[in-house]
Amino acid sequence: MLNVARETTSTLFPPEPDLTPETLIARAIALRPLLRARQAECEANGNVPADVNQQLIDAGFYRTVQPRAFGGYEFTPATFYRVMMEISRGCSETAWVLALTAGHPLVAAFFSEQAQREAYGTTGQFRAPTAFNPPGTAVPVEGGYRVTGRWVSASGIDHATHFMTLAQVQSGTSEKPSAVLVMMRKDEIDIIDDWHVMGMQGTGSKSAAVTDHFVPLHRTAPTKGLGQITQIVLPGPRIHANPMYYGRIGPFMAGECAAVAVGAARGALDLYEEVLRSKKQTHNPTLEMSRDPEFLHHYGKALTKVVTAESALLRAGDDFLTYAREDTAGIAPFDLERELRLSLIPLACIDMAWEAIDIIYRTAGTSSSVKQGQPIGRYLRNVATIRTHPLLQMDRMAMRAAKNTFGVT
Repeated sequence: MLNVARETTSTLFPPEPDLTPETLIARAIALRPLLRARQAECEANGNVPADVNQQLIDAGFYRTVQPRAFGGYEFTPATFYRVMMEISRGCSETAWVLALTAGHPLVAAFFSEQAQREAYGTTGQFRAPTAFNPPGTAVPVEGGYRVTGRWVSASGIDHATHFMTLAQVQSGTSEKPSAVLVMMRKDEIDIIDDWHVMGMQGTGSKSAAVTDHFVPLHRTAPTKGLGQITQIVLPGPRIHANPMYYGRIGPFMAGECAAVAVGAARGALDLYEEVLRSKKQTHNPTLEMSRDPEFLHHYGKALTKVVTAESALLRAGDDFLTYAREDTAGIAPFDLERELRLSLIPLACIDMAWEAIDIIYRTAGTSSSVKQGQPIGRYLRNVATIRTHPLLQMDRMAMRAAKNTFGVT
């Protein structure tokens, strides 16, 4: 059970204190035409255009799950997923950058109150990508650690204010944790332009590096050990009343990624509908594709997978919050079994998104899918890249859940 000892107080207020989840979602929907129009530019330049990112900032998207005491809106995980799906429907690369920074106030909550106050500052501007592998090293020194490492795939690092990562403690004693989470300002790290890939090109997921860099103790957080972040983070300092900040982080972080994949599938379905409404079959009978039973079947199958994934992911967001609340209240622990089973849902959503895009890509026609620059092909490449993420391997997670159920080590 997680006992929230107290709630931090702050004079920092969100820019729009009366903003509602419905208004934030509506803003994401309204931004879709612009995002869709800028997809190719984002991909070609290898990064989210600066003016587009500024619109994301101005709309409040980065503050969706940020603590209200630190200038955020503290909306629910389900609201966060809905916003990210809508952004991805317009541009999946922009959504990836947004989701994998805007979701990380839940990671920042594991750090000390001093570190959080410093990070959010006087404006509440906080955009902190994470990259945990390979873990760096942290050598204990007076007042903190000297950290060295090079961490790959720090998505959104060019638009960041901070960076959070993982380092193995080089102490050889039981007095120090085996590993620590580390928070650094962007100006403390080196950014290495090594993101040259077939998909998600526009995310600018470059490497971040430091060498023998001093990090004060309050900007580190002890963990249970090395490995995937899903399993290793200790509870935070419990300065927030909202249990959302003390749930097991793995299912939420998988949900960040799933929201992008599912939104991309919906975006591809939008394009598929346009194709079916505008093209005819080339063989007899030359029916409009939107009247051809074969393509109606394809569209219906893809639609089924998309709407199911959307509903499942939103429910997973609600369940995350429910489990965190029940844990805090002493009703039921947010234990490993719940974590693993809840993590399976976003991974299944990613699989459904991929299956939907595969149907669309295969049947929309070469000119609509394969031709260079076609957005359906871009969605396919991007979701294919998402599926390579180590955290998102369904077979691995399913095996872990099964082993946990049967007590297999």
